[in-house]
Amino acid sequence: MAKRSWRMTSGPHWLLLLSITFGAWSVPIDRNAVPQEAHPPPEGKQEENLDTGLFYDRYLREVVEVLETDPLFREKLQAANTEDIEKGRLGKELDLVGHHVRTRLDELKRQEVARLRMLLKAKLDSTNTETLQIDHAALLKQFEHLDPHNQNTFESADLELLIATAAKDLRNYDLERHKEFKRYEMLKEHERREHLRGLDQEEQEREEQRLQRLSEKHRQHPKVYAPGSVAQLREVWRETDGLDPQEFDPRTFFSLHDTNGDSVLDEQELEALFTKELEKVYDPRNEEDDMIEMEEERLRMREHVMKNVDVNQDRLVSLDEFLRSTQKREFGSPEEWKTLDDSKPVYTEAELQQFEAELREKEAELAQRAESLRQEEELLKQWGTALEAQRNEYQQAVMDMSQRQRNQQAVDGQPLPGPNGELQFQQEMKNLEEQGANATVSQNFPGEERMNTSIEPTQNLPLHTS
Repeated sequence: MAKRSWRMTSGPHWLLLLSITFGAWSVPIDRNAVPQEAHPPPEGKQEENLDTGLFYDRYLREVVEVLETDPLFREKLQAANTEDIEKGRLGKELDLVGHHVRTRLDELKRQEVARLRMLLKAKLDSTNTETLQIDHAALLKQFEHLDPHNQNTFESADLELLIATAAKDLRNYDLERHKEFKRYEMLKEHERREHLRGLDQEEQEREEQRLQRLSEKHRQHPKVYAPGSVAQLREVWRETDGLDPQEFDPRTFFSLHDTNGDSVLDEQELEALFTKELEKVYDPRNEEDDMIEMEEERLRMREHVMKNVDVNQDRLVSLDEFLRSTQKREFGSPEEWKTLDDSKPVYTEAELQQFEAELREKEAELAQRAESLRQEEELLKQWGTALEAQRNEYQQAVMDMSQRQRNQQAVDGQPLPGPNGELQFQQEMKNLEEQGANATVSQNFPGEERMNTSIEPTQNLPLHTS
């Protein structure tokens, strides 16, 4: 499962309030990590912005970065609350930004429109459409994060649409992750049953016993503390922070784990707190431990904390919310955390049967497609064989025609052509001419020396008169 996170390096609240901490995904477990003191990030060094998973992620981040370059608008953003952001009230403040900011936003929007047009054209080409004229304005309406009626300038409507769309998409992010995990679990069970079905009875019994042993081994793990409880936080305080658990202080704990210093714990920072609990249950070196299940467990833990601590439901935990949660009765005497093993399966038998029916339909469709491709391949081979036979036939016909021409020329007494198509008598005439020229220039007689004399014209001869 992909691991994604996104975090603003400045302007700590407005997009975070919008939920544009952007579905902080899982945090890798480092088993060799040693406790270290918290250090502020080096001055001038920004954290890496990773993909949010939204298809307009780059456009969203670039708009945010440009807006934050304007001091007045940034001040408005920092003072905004969740309601202001989600209802689009910030769009009205867009008129306050400088000309260079608006120019850059216009350029970003034109680039995004051009990108979407390219995607639309690629989609239409892939469906082999015969449409010659494309109404881009109409097609762009399917994208909710920008105003399709104005494709050249970035206006307040664009900011409002971008914020509203991102908020809506990210609210459904965790729900989609749960659905994806359910499909994964059903596929795993389907493959297990198919594997057992292919074995004889004795082999089935041995395989089922082996799987049962692995399942029991997986369940044998230390007690898992409820996320957000005093026992769980003290364990982090001791194991990760290297501090005395008897000196646990909630305010200090909050400051240590607010790693980007924005005075709130976002989803990524919260999920990092559950690493030690997850290590008790999951080890990538063990065959019985499924790392996909570990990420689902991490998501469940984060949702549990948000439900009990995040009072205003802005997907962030402020210091005040964190301190108030430590005063609750559940904080000091929590129940043991029930892992996925205690709540399995996450699907019903009816859902599994429906899933398997869909798999069979897809397999039948793929098999039909494969057969169609095989027949096309066979047909192409036949065409290739026929073309090769036709080519050989044409070559033989040319050779036969050439031979008939040679035979006809021999009957008519015409010289046969040479190897390069020239007539043979031409070369023989050249040889005769060369021999004749040599004979007229010089002659050799036996017993006599070669003579070279010049014949002078006769002088003073009488002229004949009539």
